[in-house]
Amino acid sequence: MTTKEKQVTILVVDDEQVHRYMLSSMFREWGWKCAEADDGRTAVEAVTKTDYDAVLMDVRMARMDGIEAFARIHALKPALPVVIMTAYSSVDDAVEAMKHGAHDYLTKPLNFDRLRLTLTRALDRHQVEEAQQQEQVVENRSHPLSSIIGNSPPIQELLEMISYVAATEATVLITGESGTGKELVAAALHTNSDRYDGPFVKVNCAAMAETLLESELFGHEKGAFTGADRRREGKFVQADGGTLFLDEIGETTQAMQVKMLRVLQEHELQRVGGEDTIKVDVRILAATNRDLAAEVKAGRFREDLYYRLNVVTLSVPPLRERREDIPLLVAHFVRKFAEKNRRTVDTVTPRCMELLVSYGWPGNVRELENAIERGVILMRGDQLSEKSLPLPIQRQEAAGGGLIAPPASLQEAERLLILQTLEETGGNKSEAARRLGITRKTLQNKLQRYDLSFKF
Repeated sequence: MTTKEKQVTILVVDDEQVHRYMLSSMFREWGWKCAEADDGRTAVEAVTKTDYDAVLMDVRMARMDGIEAFARIHALKPALPVVIMTAYSSVDDAVEAMKHGAHDYLTKPLNFDRLRLTLTRALDRHQVEEAQQQEQVVENRSHPLSSIIGNSPPIQELLEMISYVAATEATVLITGESGTGKELVAAALHTNSDRYDGPFVKVNCAAMAETLLESELFGHEKGAFTGADRRREGKFVQADGGTLFLDEIGETTQAMQVKMLRVLQEHELQRVGGEDTIKVDVRILAATNRDLAAEVKAGRFREDLYYRLNVVTLSVPPLRERREDIPLLVAHFVRKFAEKNRRTVDTVTPRCMELLVSYGWPGNVRELENAIERGVILMRGDQLSEKSLPLPIQRQEAAGGGLIAPPASLQEAERLLILQTLEETGGNKSEAARRLGITRKTLQNKLQRYDLSFKF
């Protein structure tokens, strides 16, 4: 579906009423609906209440400028395209916003042909991404655990626990460091449950102030606060009959924790500013990178809510504890980003894979994904080499050569020796086998055992 087939709504954010009126009139001529906000703070509140197709945002505004408003909107709804309007003197700010996810920027006075082209591209891309997300939902339901990649014992144990727990109604607390894939686990729990055809609603509890989070979760009545011009249903109601995923729940205040506890206990809530009690049928999944037991002891997290959430705990292992999964993840991300960026990647050099496997990955799978995306974009030729990896990964060697992290086992030592020998021989398997004192067939078997072919 293109922007011509579906009437879209664009939020125009500008503190100049005349400019908003002019843009609104123009959008109506182009067949688009237009909503208006007179400053960044109003825009952020509007985005929490309404689903827009794009945002056109000025930079210079009184109460909250466009750059700060963009950052908040992007944290709330990363897929929502935002186009920045700016004077020439503020172009650097707009460029910086693009580095952090803004779709594009336009300089004032606006060129209307370019404005229409830019917004059309943003809207089309947004619709394509929405369609891809729907396709992914269908694919996940056919292969509900396929998004969790790995053959290591910790991952196999996690997958087994997911298969046991998913079909139940148990509240699940998903723990693990940032970037380990806790949201993937939540999605797998939902798609394997009897609620798979119901909504799967996600809320990042760390991305919003308490007042916004309360409205986001519970909804609000018209007139409940400034800017509440109509009733809005919250995420609990939106997830009715399905699953609500509360990400980073450890970042919530104790006042918010009390309100969440009531919903978990009574399965009912009240909108902000409302008196009616609303019953909801929602399964709760929560995730945190904090040690909630320690937070309870420190008085920062309510003990009663902790035990309500901690019916079943699933711990997602950090990447450094499942290094044998790194080649599989690398292959997956290489294919993903090669297709996305229209690149051809035939191989990953042994040295590149050696560095990827030995690196500590403080940012876990998310950091690995970013590193591979960067590598695919910057690579030359059809071979992903260590030269296109981020510098911290390239510079992990100790002063005397060799890797900082020692081999964890004899198998790991053998794998690293094979990698090093292949690197020294430029990938010549016959010469590598000769140096290792084994036959070429034996080397080939070991390459298959350790998944060191790296062919895409």
